[in-house]
Amino acid sequence: MSLLSSSKNKRIYKKRIELAAVIELLHTATLVHDDVVDNSSKRRGITSVNKVWSNAHGVLIGDYIYSKAFMLMVKIGKQDILSELANATNDISKGELIQLDALNNTRIKLNDLENISYFKTGRLFEAAAKSGALLANSDNHFKENISECAKNLGILFQIKDDLLDYSTHSKKLGKPIFQDLREGKVTYPFYFAYKKANKAEKLNLESFLGKSNLNKKVTYELIEKLGGIKKTELLAATYFKKATQKANLIKDEYIKQEMLKLIILALNREK
Repeated sequence: MSLLSSSKNKRIYKKRIELAAVIELLHTATLVHDDVVDNSSKRRGITSVNKVWSNAHGVLIGDYIYSKAFMLMVKIGKQDILSELANATNDISKGELIQLDALNNTRIKLNDLENISYFKTGRLFEAAAKSGALLANSDNHFKENISECAKNLGILFQIKDDLLDYSTHSKKLGKPIFQDLREGKVTYPFYFAYKKANKAEKLNLESFLGKSNLNKKVTYELIEKLGGIKKTELLAATYFKKATQKANLIKDEYIKQEMLKLIILALNREK
């Protein structure tokens, strides 16, 4: 995303690479910290940092990666980029805190879930695109459209992530399924199912939250029966449309087509 949005100015090749590295370091640091918070044992199909060593190692290694990212940011030497990425890092942390407060909260609103998706994921997508555009000294029209496109793409990506947690293909995913439920997280499929459930079904759904030994078949079938999967797919389609509309406003044909490919990939990915 960063490389794409900065591609209008190829004379700054080295700084483009450095900025892309910053984005990836920030992303990696959030994942290392996420695994500590969630007590996850797997990341991208391999044992997570906190399970190889300890939670203390996970926190400190995440902090080390963050500090490396900020060292590179300073080296790039653009105040507007430093400001954007610093704000994005703060927002990502805010998203994690909001999600912690939402644990086991069956009264959560859809708007709260969308805010979590934005802060946790959409914000870094947005910052990657915006900082790349800032680095290339792009005009405001391009900067606004690619940033908004990236933001909606990131939210779409997170909605799809929540859907994949209810997948039956854990080997393909590289992480355990129903992990969100085991951690007591109310995500879109659970939210939509709960909204439609009767009193007995609500009690059944509530029993799934925080339960380590879930019956995967029973869990999936109830949430699917109550429309949790379908309604989440429809929400993903809404953000797919929003991202596509913004991509189509980008005048540079190459960047537009690449963004459209990324949007389709986010919607259809299986891991």
